[in-house]
Amino acid sequence: MKILLLGVGMQGKAALYDLVHSEAVEEIIAADLDAQALAAHLDEQRYGDKVTCQRVDAADPSSIQQLMDSKPDVVIDLLPPAFHDGVAGIAVDQGIHVVSTNYATPGLAGLAEKARAQKVTLLPEFGMDPGIDLVLLGEAVRSLDTVEEIITYGAGFPEPAATDNPLKYKVTWTFEGVLRSYLRAGRVIREGEIVEFDATEMFRPEQIHELELEGLGRLEAFPNGDALKYANLLGLDVAGLRNLGRYVLRWPGHCALWRTLVDLHLIDDEPAMVDGIAVDRKRYLAAVLEPQIQYERHERDVVVVRIEVAGTKNGETMRLIHQVIDLRDLETGHTGMCRTVGYTASIGAQMIASGQVSKRGLLTPVNDVPYEPFVQELHKRGIRTTSWQESRS
Repeated sequence: MKILLLGVGMQGKAALYDLVHSEAVEEIIAADLDAQALAAHLDEQRYGDKVTCQRVDAADPSSIQQLMDSKPDVVIDLLPPAFHDGVAGIAVDQGIHVVSTNYATPGLAGLAEKARAQKVTLLPEFGMDPGIDLVLLGEAVRSLDTVEEIITYGAGFPEPAATDNPLKYKVTWTFEGVLRSYLRAGRVIREGEIVEFDATEMFRPEQIHELELEGLGRLEAFPNGDALKYANLLGLDVAGLRNLGRYVLRWPGHCALWRTLVDLHLIDDEPAMVDGIAVDRKRYLAAVLEPQIQYERHERDVVVVRIEVAGTKNGETMRLIHQVIDLRDLETGHTGMCRTVGYTASIGAQMIASGQVSKRGLLTPVNDVPYEPFVQELHKRGIRTTSWQESRS
C-alpha cells in the first residue's frame, strides 16, 4: 500500500515511524511545509528509500493536488484543522481515502454523499481523543441491552517525577491549542438533568470531580465540551440517561489555578490592546509559557483513555470499563500522546487500505471501526487496553 502523510510534526513523526515499520506499507510520501527539517529527520532516522520527502503548502490547493496526483491509497491528514475540509475535498475528487485526527466538520458532512458515490472513505476523529475513546465507547454501548450512564476520560499529563513546575503540566501538543480548549462551553447530564455551562465555568468547583486510578493516584476531572452529541451519535435517547459526560484529567490543583487565570481574563478570545496593538491573549501566554513546560529527554508523559458505561445486560445491572494507560517510549522518544495519536492514525490508514474498514462515505470510529482488529493493532504497538465489568446492585 502507498500512503501520503500530510504534516510531519510531533504526531506526524510517530505516524511516519509506524508506517515505516509496517510490512504492509510499501511506499510513503511524507510532506510538510518545512521540507528541509523533514529531510533532516528522515536522514537522522535512516528510513531509506521507502519514504519520499516533499514540501506541501496547505494554503495552496495546487500543492496538495500535486501530491495526490501520485495516487496514494490513503491520505493521513495531520495538517492544522483549518485545512481539513480542503484536503478532504481534493481527495474525494481523486477517489482517495482520508484519515484525520481532527473533529468532523460540517464541511465533511457535506462531502459524505459524494464520498460514497466515489467509493471513498473519510475517517476523521481517529487519534487518541477523539479516536481510541470512540472505538472503546462504541464497543461498550453495543455490549449492553440498555444504557443509563456514560462517563469518558481522555488526558495527557506528566508522570509524577516530571511535575516540576507550578502548572504540574507539560506540552505534548501546541500549548496554544490547550489554551483554546480551556475556554469552552459544554453540556453534561447529572442525575437525569441536562447541565449547561458557558466557556468561563468549566473550572468551577461544581463542574469538577476526582478519579482514583491504580498506579497513578488521585486526579481531578473537568468537562471536555458538549457530551450530548455523543448520545445522538450512539442512537441513545438523552431522556433515558442518568449521567453523561466527557472529561479531561489533570493533577490536583490544576483546575483551581486555571479558574484564577480564566477569571483574570488572561485567555479571553478578545485581544488585549497594548499601546494600540491588538495582542492575542492565548498566543501571548503560549509564547511565554510553552518554553518553560517542555519534557526533558528522560521524562515521560502519561496518556489515559477511560470509558465507563453502565446499564443492563440480560436483566443484570453492570458497569463496563475500558481503559488505556500509555507512557512515553524513552527508546524511540515518542511520547504517549504521539503514540496514541500518530500510531492510531497509521493503523486507521492501514485498516482502510487492507479492507478491514470497507465502508465508504463519512465514517465515525464509534460505529465503523471494528473493535477487535483495532485493539489487536494497538497491542502490537505496546498500547495496552484493559477491560472489566463491575456488577451493580
